[in-house]
Amino acid sequence: MKWDKVQDIKARLSRETGAIIKDWGGKLPIAIIYPNSYYIGMSNLGIQAIYRFINDQADAICERVFYEPSDEEPPSASFNSSSATLSVNIQDRSLRTSLAMESQRPLTDFAVLAFSISYELDYFNVMQILKASGIPLYAKDRDETHPLVIAGGPCITANPLPLSPFFDCLCIGEAEAILPAMLPVLKEGSGEDRKELLKALAVLPGVYVPQYPQKLVARQWQADLDSFPVHSTVLTRDTELGDMYLIEVQRGCKWGCRFCLVSCAYKPLRFHSLDSLVEQSKAGLKFRKRLGLMGPAVTDHPQIEELVARLHKMGAEISVSSLRIKPLPPAVLGEVIKGGTNTVALAPEAGSQHLRAYIHKGINEDDILKAVAKVAEQGVKQLKLYFMIGLPTETDDDINEMTRLVMKCKEILDKHLTGSRITLTIAPFVPKASTPFQRQGMESIAVLKRRLSMLKNQLTEKGVSVKNESLDWSEVQAVLSRGDAKLAEALTKMNQVSLAEWRRVMKQARLDTDFYAHRTWKAKQELPWRMIKT
Repeated sequence: MKWDKVQDIKARLSRETGAIIKDWGGKLPIAIIYPNSYYIGMSNLGIQAIYRFINDQADAICERVFYEPSDEEPPSASFNSSSATLSVNIQDRSLRTSLAMESQRPLTDFAVLAFSISYELDYFNVMQILKASGIPLYAKDRDETHPLVIAGGPCITANPLPLSPFFDCLCIGEAEAILPAMLPVLKEGSGEDRKELLKALAVLPGVYVPQYPQKLVARQWQADLDSFPVHSTVLTRDTELGDMYLIEVQRGCKWGCRFCLVSCAYKPLRFHSLDSLVEQSKAGLKFRKRLGLMGPAVTDHPQIEELVARLHKMGAEISVSSLRIKPLPPAVLGEVIKGGTNTVALAPEAGSQHLRAYIHKGINEDDILKAVAKVAEQGVKQLKLYFMIGLPTETDDDINEMTRLVMKCKEILDKHLTGSRITLTIAPFVPKASTPFQRQGMESIAVLKRRLSMLKNQLTEKGVSVKNESLDWSEVQAVLSRGDAKLAEALTKMNQVSLAEWRRVMKQARLDTDFYAHRTWKAKQELPWRMIKT
């Protein structure tokens, strides 16, 4: 054991507020594992909620584990960049990958390893953590001496198949709706006959056990959000949103964009009550002056303006995770800007009206231009616009319409302000399992590259910055999103995370990228994730 790595964890722990340290005696020890960096994971409210819920149980203990590259590796394993050259060696694994935050114990000391998986590209980190743990990689090879390995999160809810050979069971839906019934079964069956434990788990609502596959597993969701307030539990400055106290305002989304996994994995739309949000804010202001209001469409809360007004009176600075183009209440926008925001992000998603209607975005061009005008009137000089390319039915004309719309937005900003800037962030459409567009194929990389070049050529010379997510890594994401259990063989054979290595192992496993990513599946064709009822 490298003492300096343990000291690194202890130093990080010393900078936290709210970490829960419990004695292990007589308790079920569970490791909650976020397969990405501490910097990203500690801003994830799902991790915070599960951590607090389990530790609130007298007979259970929960400790956190994150994926941390070794010192020789790049500082972040993020794939959300335009670079297609990321290469992370997974032969040399960091000791911190195998140690829990609170006790610095290895994963083999825990009875349950619970992965929370939000992004398909984190599957590579999942594999590294499992390989580094010393625990058999495949669930079929484990016995009573090994921890039970489970997983949940939006990716798992949508399609658990690609990772299913590695997990004893997978949770389909929201943790608050599954854990109350699951924890007693885990406590009673821990260390006993593994097959009997898995059989007991398989009958629980929302639990998928690959060794005992059910015909249908219904996604579970929590009806009353006020019963489970979700907010920051552990605070640290060593994280992406470290200057905020985060509070969940809503869950689900009423707009139902046909490409969106979040609106499908977390429906129906639900809100935390005004009174609950105010009480959580009072508690949060003891730790941070800035409150981060979280949700896929925070401004949809029926009392959002009253909430913002009351928080203002309490002296809070306010950040909002998502500003919808419609509705965009001026009072909310004003408070966000007063809180120090100098850049506002809006998501038209598509340039033409027919395409926005087809994807069910629920806004028109007039709504977009009015929203930009509101931003300009508040004196904001930097505007980010999020668009997608490669959406089903898209043509080159839709790209030209995007350029025209962006220039209209720029004219509005320039009319109100000098020195204004617009940045476009372009993401290719990636078909997601369990969404209305789950059968649609991803556009070819060649077409995506050509349309991206069109945008850059048309807009860069006019003073608009255009950034994009990696097209090649987005293709990998599509494969993992719509994949089946056959992908497990490829995942196990990867020695480093690079495009060349991914293509090598896919070829070695005789798997076809086009089959998973680019093919449009017919309505009568069975989907790999057909057992999941979302």
